[in-house]
Amino acid sequence: MSKPTRYQRPTFEDALAAWKLLLQEHEYSTDILWVLDENLCFEKDPGAAGGLKLGIQTQFTPQPSDTAKVIYHHFAETDARMVFYRLGVSGGRSVCILLCDEWLEGKSEPEGYLRRDEWLISFYPGSSQEIEEVTEPQRWKERVIRGRPFSAVDFCMTMAALYELKAHGRVLSPDERFGLQILRTMQQR
Repeated sequence: MSKPTRYQRPTFEDALAAWKLLLQEHEYSTDILWVLDENLCFEKDPGAAGGLKLGIQTQFTPQPSDTAKVIYHHFAETDARMVFYRLGVSGGRSVCILLCDEWLEGKSEPEGYLRRDEWLISFYPGSSQEIEEVTEPQRWKERVIRGRPFSAVDFCMTMAALYELKAHGRVLSPDERFGLQILRTMQQR
């Protein structure tokens, strides 16, 4: 599918209202738990599809309350499709993540993505799958980070990028991160 040539991103509040309405239509909770890359906990499980099961953790990497809004505004500045993506449910709350990348442009209704091309946004309401909240530090430390199958959630924001947005107003380049690392090392001497 080709990217629309003309679109107008809505305000975060309008996009969130549309997302909650869709969740309600699917009879999913509109109480949302927003997660980032660091909150995802993939663990080996031979009984699960692909040999991995997805859990979440929010205790070891807490995030600011305005996370979703900050990420939305950053992604809205790009010319790539943004996706409101529901992973499942945990503790009665819909576990959601914001995604953004050109790769998502080809995703359509047969795959579960509801497109709003006039916004360059898609909504993925997901399933009613229960997602376990991982609370044991050892399980989180032993999670699968590399070598897992590529999926849509690989296009989410990291905690480091979120903090860079809040501190610098943008995500830093690798060179800038390296420069900051050198400065911090020099300051510790």
